[in-house]
Amino acid sequence: MDGKSLDILSDKITKLKEILPEAFTEEKIDWEKLKAALGEDVNFENERYNLNWAG
Repeated sequence: MDGKSLDILSDKITKLKEILPEAFTEEKIDWEKLKAALGEDVNFENERYNLNWAG
């Protein structure tokens, strides 16, 4: 063991890049491209409850 924490987020993003490289633009997830790649199997609508305020 080297005493370092695992970077779980980085590992997940790397795996997603391997599976769906077309969903990335400039090293960031492009949500519209991800949605297009996954088709109708994913619901990208807002959660049931939202916290919004004016201003």
